Amino acid sequence: MGLLALGTPLEWEDAKHHADEVRKLGIQQLLEIWKNYRGNERDVLLWGDELEYLVVSYDEEKKHALLSLRQAEILEELANDEKLRKAGGGVPEISKPEDVCGPMPTFHPEYGRFQIESTPGAPFNLTWKDLLSVEKDMKRRRVIAKQHMAKNEAVITLPNFPLLGAKDVFTHPPVVADGSRSRSQFLSDVVINPHIRFPTLSANIRSRRGKKVAINMPIFYDEKTPRPFRDPTIDYDRHLFPEDDDVRNGAAQEGHIYMDAMGFGMGCCCLQITLQAKNIVEARMLYDQLCPLGPIMLALTAATPIFKGFLADVDVRWNVISQAVDDRTDEEKGLKPLKNNRFVIPKSRYDSVSAYISQDPRFRPEYNDTDLVIDKDIKKTLMDDGMDENLAAHFAHLFIRDPLVIFQETLDESPEGKADHFENLQSTNWQHMRFKPPPPGGNIGWRVEFRSMEIQLTDNENAAFAIFIVLLTRAILSYGLNFYIPISKVDENMATAHRRGAVLTEKFWFRKNLFPPRKPTNGGTPAPSRPASPGPVEREYCLMTIDEIMNGSKTNEFVGLIPLIENYLDTVNVDVVTRCELAGYLSLVSKRASGELQTGAAWIREFVRAHPDYRGDSVVSQSINYDLIKALDRLGNGDGVLDEQLCGRLLGGSRA
Repeated sequence: MGLLALGTPLEWEDAKHHADEVRKLGIQQLLEIWKNYRGNERDVLLWGDELEYLVVSYDEEKKHALLSLRQAEILEELANDEKLRKAGGGVPEISKPEDVCGPMPTFHPEYGRFQIESTPGAPFNLTWKDLLSVEKDMKRRRVIAKQHMAKNEAVITLPNFPLLGAKDVFTHPPVVADGSRSRSQFLSDVVINPHIRFPTLSANIRSRRGKKVAINMPIFYDEKTPRPFRDPTIDYDRHLFPEDDDVRNGAAQEGHIYMDAMGFGMGCCCLQITLQAKNIVEARMLYDQLCPLGPIMLALTAATPIFKGFLADVDVRWNVISQAVDDRTDEEKGLKPLKNNRFVIPKSRYDSVSAYISQDPRFRPEYNDTDLVIDKDIKKTLMDDGMDENLAAHFAHLFIRDPLVIFQETLDESPEGKADHFENLQSTNWQHMRFKPPPPGGNIGWRVEFRSMEIQLTDNENAAFAIFIVLLTRAILSYGLNFYIPISKVDENMATAHRRGAVLTEKFWFRKNLFPPRKPTNGGTPAPSRPASPGPVEREYCLMTIDEIMNGSKTNEFVGLIPLIENYLDTVNVDVVTRCELAGYLSLVSKRASGELQTGAAWIREFVRAHPDYRGDSVVSQSINYDLIKALDRLGNGDGVLDEQLCGRLLGGSRA
């Protein structure tokens, strides 16, 4: 979650006066990195995943599942475990050599005091051994984390805690929503990581926009859900803070679940994949080619059908986070004429990518078909120092934002050889792809981060989607695949991905022909990688189901991404055992796309609606939540105690 610098953070009224200074210093640092590292060449792919866990605490007497606020204590125990460090990353209780896979994983704090992030102890590469160790490594991380928790605590891989912000008690220990940072009706500031960056970020977003964030997710209308639905958890009579007027002025929409704090979004968990390319050219190309996959993978990994104790009519978390960190003023949203702000900005700072960045010869200007808002002076500065237009526009777009958390100490230090001011803007532009320059002074290369996927209920699923993304990048590079479609269509797909059951009921824009032009077979001149006179862009893509995109379509004569990866595996040296293991992961992704297996969102929604305490009114009660979290706990730990039919529809077997 960005930089965790120590120092004296400036409140917004002071920070805003230093915004131009930080932008200027950030561009200075970017240019230094650009000059020093643009010639970097690396020979092998390195990659890693990030898993974000919820920490839950059980009250067995009351049959409650609650969010544990012991993040700091758990992380301290993990950091101070000498026995674990001496085991070389192995878990003392795990004795089989094959279960010990590499250096000790690392654990990090996240925004919520109930969250922990885990990453592998060292990057993976593309050896088959590394690919097949991914799930073992994920399972080991879960075991290690659990061993450093109380007996009544557990780690859950779920994007959003169902009762976060609900009317009933949902944390252990219980807390009251009366904090001055978020000023939320539903979330106490106590649930925020106490590191000064996080509460300052929350307060400065609220201060900058001039009101609390307003998150509205459509209610799922079940048989007995009140019509019209008006969120019954809202206290319209509260007068604790001036921002309490927001709900009286229409912040909460009819027919929607209303949330009013950054914690509702940044308290969500995801699965992210970071890939290091061999050089900057390859990194930019992978950024572009993976961009259209973002919405597809969001829908395919959907696992978030509940917010604040209500079933929602969406399946994913993305727009909740987008609204939770939307710091735009009314002027920047275009609701008022520009007076105090510089730009009208069409998106939140957490949203889908707004432009392609590669110099790939297959790129056509028509693909960047939305009006990209940029700081023209910054773009000129970058281009005057040798950066090409596409990449300069990318950073000039990111830098239209203000830095949200500025530490006084960083303003007093020399910026040379650092990236803190650059990362201040870079790391608070949360788009579904991130282009990551090398940090100064290290041996890390140019990277891209794939950010849209929801964390899955089991390590088997998380491993399957991580391995799918990595193998797809190999197929892209091996076959020269081309996924370009207009950015406006990626935006449309991102909206489509939110619809309930989108993986089975919706169609997405996707490129029809992924392959480069064929070379002539009669000894003639090879065809260029891009036709000299390309036809209309509109002919290059069409609407497809996710099943067609993943598994192929005879109707559209589209090969499908899974068959492409299988074909790639046919061309490389893979032993039979490894191929069978990889086939299992690809089969899970394939069956999820076809509907043979359910998404986590469909599984959870079905669990709730089938629960004996469910009243058909869209309400997820304490008893339902307790049974659901217990089921997810057993499922995540591979307990096979759950109903076989229900488990089979999620996983297609006993691999969980």
